[in-house]
Amino acid sequence: METNYRETLQADFDAFDISEELGFILEEPLTQLPDYYRVWLDLANNLTHLIETRKLRDVVHKMPILSPHHLSNHRELRLAHLALGFISMGYVWQEGQHEPAQILPKALAWPYWLISRRLGLPPILTYADSVLANWKLKDPTGDMEIGNMDLIFSFPGGETCRGFFMVSLLVEMAASSGITGSLEVMHAMKISNLIGIQKGLIKVTQSLKKMKETFQLMHNHVEANTFHGTLRIFVSGWRDNPMLPRGLLYEGVSNEPVLLSGGSAAQSSAIQCFDALLCIQHEDETGAFLTRMRDYMPPAHRQLIETLSVCPSLRDFITTCSDSDLCQAYNSCVSSLVDLRSYHLKTVAKYVTVPGNRARAMGCPLRGVGTALNTTGTGGSNLMVFLKTVRNTTQKALILERPTTSRET
Repeated sequence: METNYRETLQADFDAFDISEELGFILEEPLTQLPDYYRVWLDLANNLTHLIETRKLRDVVHKMPILSPHHLSNHRELRLAHLALGFISMGYVWQEGQHEPAQILPKALAWPYWLISRRLGLPPILTYADSVLANWKLKDPTGDMEIGNMDLIFSFPGGETCRGFFMVSLLVEMAASSGITGSLEVMHAMKISNLIGIQKGLIKVTQSLKKMKETFQLMHNHVEANTFHGTLRIFVSGWRDNPMLPRGLLYEGVSNEPVLLSGGSAAQSSAIQCFDALLCIQHEDETGAFLTRMRDYMPPAHRQLIETLSVCPSLRDFITTCSDSDLCQAYNSCVSSLVDLRSYHLKTVAKYVTVPGNRARAMGCPLRGVGTALNTTGTGGSNLMVFLKTVRNTTQKALILERPTTSRET
């Protein structure tokens, strides 16, 4: 029985391109590409200096147009997508909010577009790039902890940039056991295994608590004014963005500007998996935005969310089976997700709202976003309204009329 269970889980890990230890994080990302692509990696590795000296656009204009057809496997494609994503963001936002580039040159746009099609990702820097595939170990024999990890590519912002992406990565790592727990619940539901469902939910709850605990590291590694005034613009996209209202033209690919959202925590497959598992239905603009964010996830990860979404309703099952232990496990899970979202709200207020209001009072810095994105997320949402709405919708999923029958009694 245990062998069959492990085989079933392993089949899920393979089908949805996840690992038990790392969840949705790309395992052992490459840091090198075939020598043909050296110019891409040279630029990406030197990106901060080129941006700060305002030389990146000049260097990009001299780039050769390289064919992406020499990239032979998934990890090479992910590294190329990551490198071109960082270079593209640097190119667009090098001069800050007042002079964003309107056209992405063909030497960037054409290979980036083709690589994106092969991966099933959009041609913009996504959360799956900057967080899930942008890490390396300083000591390959050491543990995955923040002191032994570094970014493959970085933006201006120094330790704040490193801390922002590294802590986000560690939060995803904390989600891994919850993803496994979600799969266990899904399979236990098929055979109405109440104990299996309860154990899976407990695993998800523990994972959510660990995610919140890990998220608190942000305060040790990310400085609010540097995040808002230096880093944030480089993860901003060109959809629902007042700085690029018409979008970005991809030279040699599109005749009209393309509208794409920047990297956002809404692109985290883990959080959307937990929503799908717990049958938390986000509606109207919020639901439409979250559904659209799935287009920015690797296709296999997106498929897991959709698989969980079409399973029989866990919440309905629990409300009809009159089992108080199961109901308590479900409610604990929902409450932990509410807590995580409430903490996210407070963190956004510290790192976006407060520095944004200060920038408005003092005058906008040239390079930072200033007041342009004070109320808008990098993904294009109305930030605080969106976060409060998803938190409140999550809270409404709690089962208030609890069953009185316990399995123990």
